Amino acid sequence: MDAFVEDAVPQHIRIPPSVVSNDTIPSLTESEMIKRARELANLNKTYRSYIGMGYHNAVVPKVIQRNVFENPAWYTQYTPYQPEIAQGRLESLVNFQTMATSLTGLDISNASLLDEATAAAEAMVMAFAAGSNKKRTFLVDTAVSPQTHAVLRTRAKGFGINLVVADVHSAIKRGDVLPDLCGILVQYPDVNGQISDYRALTEEVHAAGGLVACATDLLALTMITPPGEWGADIAFGNSARFGVPLGYGGPHAAFFSVKDKLKRKMPGRLVGRSKDSSGKLAYRLALQTREQHIRREKATSNICTSQALLANMAAMYAVYHGSEGLERIARRVHNSTRALKDRLESMGYKIVNRTFFDTLTIDTSNVGGADKVHNAAVQNGINFRRVDGTLVGVTLDESVLSRDLLDISNVFAVAAGAPLFGEDSLKLPSGSAVSTEFQRTSQFLTQPVFNTHHSETEMLRYIYSLQAKDLSLCHSMIPLGSCTMKLNSTTSMVPLSWKEFATIHPFVPIDQAQGYAQIIKASELESDLAAITGFHACSLQPNSGASGEYAGLSVIRAYHESRGEGHRDVCLIPLSAHGTNPASAVMAGMKVVPVKALGDGSLDLQDLSDKAKLYKDRLAAFMITYPSTFGVFEDGVQEACRIIHDNGGQVYLDGANLNAQVGLTNPAICGGDVCHLNLHKTFSIPHGGGGPGVGPICVAEHLTPFLPGHPLVKTGGSHAIDAMSAAPWGSASILLISWAYIKMLGGNGLAAASKLALLNANYIADRLKDHYTLRYKNIKNRVAHELLIDLSEFDKAANLKVTDFAKRLQDYGFHPPTCSWPIPTAMLIEPTESETLEELDRFCDAMIQIRKEADDIISERQPKDNNVLKNAPHPVSVLTGSDAEWNRPYSRQTAAYPLPYLYDRKFWPTVSRIDDAYGDLNLMCECPSVEEFAKGE
Repeated sequence: MDAFVEDAVPQHIRIPPSVVSNDTIPSLTESEMIKRARELANLNKTYRSYIGMGYHNAVVPKVIQRNVFENPAWYTQYTPYQPEIAQGRLESLVNFQTMATSLTGLDISNASLLDEATAAAEAMVMAFAAGSNKKRTFLVDTAVSPQTHAVLRTRAKGFGINLVVADVHSAIKRGDVLPDLCGILVQYPDVNGQISDYRALTEEVHAAGGLVACATDLLALTMITPPGEWGADIAFGNSARFGVPLGYGGPHAAFFSVKDKLKRKMPGRLVGRSKDSSGKLAYRLALQTREQHIRREKATSNICTSQALLANMAAMYAVYHGSEGLERIARRVHNSTRALKDRLESMGYKIVNRTFFDTLTIDTSNVGGADKVHNAAVQNGINFRRVDGTLVGVTLDESVLSRDLLDISNVFAVAAGAPLFGEDSLKLPSGSAVSTEFQRTSQFLTQPVFNTHHSETEMLRYIYSLQAKDLSLCHSMIPLGSCTMKLNSTTSMVPLSWKEFATIHPFVPIDQAQGYAQIIKASELESDLAAITGFHACSLQPNSGASGEYAGLSVIRAYHESRGEGHRDVCLIPLSAHGTNPASAVMAGMKVVPVKALGDGSLDLQDLSDKAKLYKDRLAAFMITYPSTFGVFEDGVQEACRIIHDNGGQVYLDGANLNAQVGLTNPAICGGDVCHLNLHKTFSIPHGGGGPGVGPICVAEHLTPFLPGHPLVKTGGSHAIDAMSAAPWGSASILLISWAYIKMLGGNGLAAASKLALLNANYIADRLKDHYTLRYKNIKNRVAHELLIDLSEFDKAANLKVTDFAKRLQDYGFHPPTCSWPIPTAMLIEPTESETLEELDRFCDAMIQIRKEADDIISERQPKDNNVLKNAPHPVSVLTGSDAEWNRPYSRQTAAYPLPYLYDRKFWPTVSRIDDAYGDLNLMCECPSVEEFAKGE
């Protein structure tokens, strides 16, 4: 094994085995890890938190928790880029889109964004782009959540947007912002609970040519007028109160809805309806040309993932409760808030917000200030929002029962020195305190799917009916290059459901989250990641890989500015880079300059040197993926980094392929200054069907002072840049998975995993080399952890495209490798260390058999326009058609069972090949309506 690794990894970048070993990262058995996790869980204080600010105590229906959240058939799926084997989660994501569209009153919604604050940043950039980047002022109301303000400041800087924070009504009335105004952001209800009328304001903004974005709350929208009905152009918010645990801040799925005219500018993924080759209704990711992988440096967003698993949970929650159930929940929350208001006023407290749904801002000056209330609350295991020395915020939610309401009331009674309330005072008022001007009158969630599955029996069957349509790691390996679809061990997933981790609000005092603090900080996860990468410090705040890229580049810019070199704005990026790299550079305010690759796929060092020297006075950064996206460890990586440093730049090493490095080399020895890691790749967080992900950054010592901060909880360095995500530690709860993965493997196991990843990729390369063109390898004929096979010869000989091979592989029970990237005629294959020799052979046997099928077409034994590849995949509905409908020059057996193993283990695509063009030309992104069901669609 050691000799093999020496052939694959250049000796001059190797690190000593002692750097990542059981001495530096001791290993735990599964039982020891669970015991340790329980010890840390017990350090968290499970107080009842009514802090609000976009985060609520969700009640997760057990049928959803057990069968979606804790179910590997849902959480080990990949992003549904192969829709024929992903119809289940695509349907669920359409449910999510429909839910958001219906509740916001807008025309179209995407399939989720990373969190509410980053969704706000996307809305701001949309408004900027809608004005052709000519108007640069974006006005944000003071009553928008402070974490959203922080993320907006981060994003505005890179785009040169003039961010103005003020009372929006007063600012628009003054009029001085109107000539340069591209848009405004309001919150409805706002962070203090106030529900305001924005109709007239919206008309004035539209008259000035700006867009109106609105942060809002889905449960409130069951009772109050939706933003689309009073003129908002964009509405977004956190969907997590629909059945997703707090998890110390995430992961949570943001919803994002827009008017129809903005749909082609909307960031993130969009699921639409199309039809398959048989004319059957099918779902697919729509308008993919909007995505940054295609737009690269022309992109205005670097979104590379969503929060699919959490969006699916929220969608299932809406399906389970339906409109009537959601209204009942909303009424109870609202009436509990009304009851609390009445009790507080009876004790002499003043309620600051005149209108409300679930949040009250309370003036405590009559009892001696806010501290008195907070002290009484903490003594009773309760947290309220700490607004300032006088004001206290209380936000109620679905979890609040009569006893909770009594306890909250009595905290204020103790602080006021008033008599305690008894249980006989627990009766809630009826009706609604929402004034007529704000009451919702329009119907919502009228589609059949939201009015059918309200018993646990029906809900369970619906979940499993969708699950059965999707291929996941439960079925077979998913050999997606650059995606690292490895095993997510069951043991590492177990602590996520424990209440000690699941119920912690992100803004609780740090002494109440010491279990999380120990895992994140004190010589555990951040320390382990720093040791693995060779860097000095780590930030776990970025909640996706692309967010990590953006954070790393923003840290580099801050470093240059601290040295009086803020003019450095050029970022050199190889042509082979991930599409997110140039998009992230643009977002960080940099100008992208491409660097060529040589014929063997390696970086053109001469071109890099020439451009580094040309831009030496402006050079900010160089982004490089290592091993390269062509699947090879390049010998010249250290020389490339030296060239950049010699010309005043910093090196950003994209950690997408870190799975080939751990314990063998590291970004620091390669010459990097900062890297991001994909914890959802290398460190085993499941992909969830397209999210969640975590993209922490590790940095050298000179960049440590600039790590991201947060306005509400101390994070980051001494000169921290503004926040990258809404929560202080991003998607904090799933950090447990990577922590457990590292602890159970230990340093020796981590290094062994990298070696196996290299071995498995080279084994596949060896088996396929006589059947396909292996595009790139090193001078010793080795690849790294992935391999690139070029299929261009088949296009020339038989008009067979990459897509034809991909769709045929579905008939063999496999998810196709990464298609048409990093070169358009290739497949990028990454098996990871998780797969057995038997599974590798099964995949290779399938690829070799498909090669034989292609040879039949090349030799004209099968026609070029009607063959087993062009017609793939073959679902049961096609195979069981009549003889007249079949009309194909090969047997049904050849279509369905081309190899013997399929008789024992067959995954069936549920639709035939989907028509992409039809879906984009006839864009429909909602569930079928009652009328469409009546027509039999």
